[in-house]
Amino acid sequence: MVARPSDLFSAASLGMLRVAAIAPAVRVADVAFNARATIAALEVARAHGCALAVCPELGITGYTCGDLFRQTSLLEAAQSGLRQVAEAAGRIGIAAVLGLPVPLDGRVFNCAAFVSDGRVLGFVPKTYLPNYSEFYEQRWFSPAQCATAQHVVLDGQAVPFGADLLFVAEDMPDCVLGVEICEDLWAVEPPSGPMARAGATVLLNPSASPEQLGKADYRRDLVRQQSARCIAGYLYAGSGPGESTTDVVYSGHALVCENGQLLAETERFHFDTQVAIADLDLQRLRHDRWLNTTYRAAGGSHAFRVIPFRLGDAQTNILWRALRRPIPQMPFVPSDRAARAQHCREIFAIQSTGLAKRLLHTGARRVTIGVSGGLDSTLALLVTARAFDKLGLPREGITAITMPGFGTTERTRSNAWALMQALGVTAREIPIHMAVGQHFADIGHDPDQHDVTYENAQARERTQILMDVANQIGGFVVGTGDLSELALGWATFNGDHMSMYHVNAGVPKTLVRYMVDWCADEEFSGETSRVLRDISASPITPELLPLKDGRLQQETEATIGPYVLHDFFLFYHVRYGYAPRKVFFLARHAFGSSSGRGYDDETILRWLRVFYRRFFAQQFKRSAMPDGPKVGSVALSPRGDWRMPSDAQAALWERDVEAVQTALALPAGA
Repeated sequence: MVARPSDLFSAASLGMLRVAAIAPAVRVADVAFNARATIAALEVARAHGCALAVCPELGITGYTCGDLFRQTSLLEAAQSGLRQVAEAAGRIGIAAVLGLPVPLDGRVFNCAAFVSDGRVLGFVPKTYLPNYSEFYEQRWFSPAQCATAQHVVLDGQAVPFGADLLFVAEDMPDCVLGVEICEDLWAVEPPSGPMARAGATVLLNPSASPEQLGKADYRRDLVRQQSARCIAGYLYAGSGPGESTTDVVYSGHALVCENGQLLAETERFHFDTQVAIADLDLQRLRHDRWLNTTYRAAGGSHAFRVIPFRLGDAQTNILWRALRRPIPQMPFVPSDRAARAQHCREIFAIQSTGLAKRLLHTGARRVTIGVSGGLDSTLALLVTARAFDKLGLPREGITAITMPGFGTTERTRSNAWALMQALGVTAREIPIHMAVGQHFADIGHDPDQHDVTYENAQARERTQILMDVANQIGGFVVGTGDLSELALGWATFNGDHMSMYHVNAGVPKTLVRYMVDWCADEEFSGETSRVLRDISASPITPELLPLKDGRLQQETEATIGPYVLHDFFLFYHVRYGYAPRKVFFLARHAFGSSSGRGYDDETILRWLRVFYRRFFAQQFKRSAMPDGPKVGSVALSPRGDWRMPSDAQAALWERDVEAVQTALALPAGA
């Protein structure tokens, strides 16, 4: 049976849930107006594809009603307003959390009602009632622990009531909702912690948090950090400026966060309705919970009642829907210049400190390193120079060797020399033409046959030179290859694949160029900086095939594909364990024709297929890779983050690529 796009790319199969945190227009104690405003806001959210929304604390009545919460008229109107909004939400096709006061057993509770499919499925009372500064909630409400009943009778039906409720989407099992209210989040032990341990992946907080200087930043950090601590999505909806301003002002601050990342927030201090919309990635949350042993060990000490519901239209095809979350083309590289500089600074420190420790441990005061004039060897040489500086060792102890061969250009050769001289290292040039030519004669290889033997012989000759010179000077070899080359196996086994310490092992190709640029800007100056900029502008090539009229005949990305795509694939394959269809879906949004770096579906799928084939086929090289420092969340060392048998089959992943190709009716060669 041929898979349809609607099957492969449904929100449920991709784990994507579009949500809204809403700050509707509000009038204090005007339930009819508030109900209409809430319904209108839910309609806006649904029109943008949202399946789930949260509205502010006591939003049906307004939070600042004061002693009016003791008025039967207001409490009865709130019940009527809830029915009205619940019925409308069912008609609109959205699930929502709404705030209102609920009388029960002689008490009044500050509650969040969860509505779905036109019905109220549960009431969650507030656990922590603030009674300090401008807050007087204990004057009107009782905390959750004072409740004696577990149900509220609404329209003749018993509706679950309590702080022990979780809501599970039957049509998206990874969507498990937990609800806490405003001050609950500020408590020493927020209720959302036990909810997350019990399985809640999306936490919703209807809130009424007044503004004061600096509070918005604190609130933003609090929501973001709680989402990270719980490895969850977190929706926070604060009351708007329509609340009473007797003593304080409310801003309508609504936020959507996911595992420490702010995805969306409203602009504050607007009297009209504000909506923050984002796509939560539930598969990402599930994967990180699987990965995090601390989370798994926490267990659940609280018993929760589980209430099923359905998201309904969240199952529809979302392939062509614009995502409401950032999908950067280069997930390893921060887009913000300042953040990128800090990123590079930290990585450079990790790399150089790791190498310095290895020098201290071995007692070595000398190393050898191959310098080609390309990006990877340039970064490795800069790291090595910094490690020697860190230890107070003279840079003359770095024997940097450029080894021109059949494909070496004058540009890379001259840049290698200029860089070595500018850094003050011991510079040597050892051409490999004659040695490799003799090797071809020894093994009976035709030098005009430019195959894998022709290329690998050069790489292994260079490694032999580095190893033997290291023996001569009593040092060790510093490796230069990067993380992307390890992922694709774009290295000669026991050639450039091998060294005694691999300083670039954790740095992907898309980041290497930025690292070199950053070094030119901040770490080095003068002639060194000039040379670094020219190296950064050079094409990526192994320079193994002979030149033609002095020009390159080999560029890496023409052979194996664009590194910007492969690094994207690598990030989502290793970091989050996504299936090929999910990786393709995200790549399509990141690199589509409107992105400025347009790759059509065929191109993305073509190189995605290459990525999986190479990644699986080349694991044997990673299984034997040398030591090197981990610098980011993706690492491929068999002693650290990535343990994979060298004989693992790629068939399962390739079939998923084929399913995407078939579903989109792309040509067989895609």
